[in-house]
Amino acid sequence: MTFLGDSGADGAFATDHASLAPDAPMLWSAFDDLSLMGEVGRGVIAAFSVLVERHTPALYRVAMRMLGDGHEAEDVVQECFARLWQQAPRWQSSGAGLVGWLHRVAMNLCFDRKRRFRVVITPDLPERADPMPLADATIEADQARAAVAGALADLPERYRAALVLCYYEGFTNALAAEVLELNIKAMESLLFRARRHLRELLEARDVGVADLRAREPVVAYGMELRA
Repeated sequence: MTFLGDSGADGAFATDHASLAPDAPMLWSAFDDLSLMGEVGRGVIAAFSVLVERHTPALYRVAMRMLGDGHEAEDVVQECFARLWQQAPRWQSSGAGLVGWLHRVAMNLCFDRKRRFRVVITPDLPERADPMPLADATIEADQARAAVAGALADLPERYRAALVLCYYEGFTNALAAEVLELNIKAMESLLFRARRHLRELLEARDVGVADLRAREPVVAYGMELRA
């Protein structure tokens, strides 16, 4: 794959890192995203590999919660990094930097896939034979997780996106707003409506906040918040 142009990194960075082997990711792992992107823009595969390893887990978690399908989530992550590689020579940091850019791309890819392919989220795991009965606590925990997954699946996609980013991934409202391309007031309003809708869906499943505190504390915390 051919790269064109310069990343815009300053000459001091290029001089300081000229001695690093371009094919040794471990040598690049100490550098921040902005520095690495400068090198990716020059076609340094090792720097790109570090970014892939660094950001894949979070992007996969987000895509998995949005789509409910491991193969679809993997495809989204791969497409994210394909776009990053292609755009690296022209990429410029702004706002939330590379984290915000990657999550915005991933979220938009998830939205596109749901609209085009009508992905159906199936939170319930298939039954399997098990000679040993599960302990009551484990059964209850599984039921709580299944209830939350089902409720998230039933949410409108932007409600689900707001909850996934802010509660599961720990994004600030400002960062989530940038990912979803909203202003902060609109983000706060979206998050409030998403919490309320999730609470209603869980209550319809006979799941309350008290049931979630020990098993899904992140969701319980979100449900207890008031705007």
